[in-house]
Amino acid sequence: MTTAQLARRVTRRRGTTRRRREARGRAPWPLAVPAGLAAVFLMLPLLALIIRAPWESLPELLSDPSTRDALWLSVRTATIATVICMVFGIPLAWALARGAFPGRNLLRALVTIPLVLPPVVGGVSLLLVLGRRGIVGSHLDDWFGITIPFTTDAVIIAQAFVALPFLVLSVEGALSAADQRYEEAAATLGASRVTVFRRVTVPMILPAIAAGTVLCWARALGEFGATITFAGNFPKTTQTMPLAVYLAMEVDPDKAVALSLVLLTVSIVVLVALRGRWWSGRRTPGIA
Repeated sequence: MTTAQLARRVTRRRGTTRRRREARGRAPWPLAVPAGLAAVFLMLPLLALIIRAPWESLPELLSDPSTRDALWLSVRTATIATVICMVFGIPLAWALARGAFPGRNLLRALVTIPLVLPPVVGGVSLLLVLGRRGIVGSHLDDWFGITIPFTTDAVIIAQAFVALPFLVLSVEGALSAADQRYEEAAATLGASRVTVFRRVTVPMILPAIAAGTVLCWARALGEFGATITFAGNFPKTTQTMPLAVYLAMEVDPDKAVALSLVLLTVSIVVLVALRGRWWSGRRTPGIA
């Protein structure tokens, strides 16, 4: 085969490969139309928020001390709640994915309940458990003088309650799909279970942990129903940004739009930054 013939064959193969990729990239119109409508449905409210934002008075609205207090409280409590979810959620995800014990399916169903449970109902449930007359809260109050409802701790607990399933489900899915031959090989070489988990399992599922952590933090940051029910709406103590938006909507709609814009900006920045670092180009390693 001459050099010219080889070059023509390579060119034809490249052209065929490019056409196949273009064909795969073009969605059929029965799918493209509803996909476009869904994108518009999701984007239009966000665009309306940006268009109707009081840009001229935005610095003045955001310089309000109550706004800074609410934003700082939201970020601080959401971060603490996320750390708590990581400490308890990752072991729980491992138990659901790898454990073999009676009632595992029931436990998995219970873990997902906060995803579908109305947040207000979650707040009521927390009150019945940790309130001053609750199942656990009454003993905390009588024995130790600890009162949780309507405190900053109540905000953290409410946020962790609604956000924990996002982390657990993300990590559980990654653990179920991970190739266990790496872990088996490490165990064969004499590594302990803790070492295998720390040096092999965690690196394999690290993208899922990062993704679940981001979703967990974003959900905690935007929590409203369980917070206002279980923690109340007290400035500098329990008034997070979503609660501040709700309160401002009744007296100052422009301030409510400004606060909503801040929440939207924070969420987009965090999600985009971590998506570029963890969610693109990263795959759980496997054996070919």
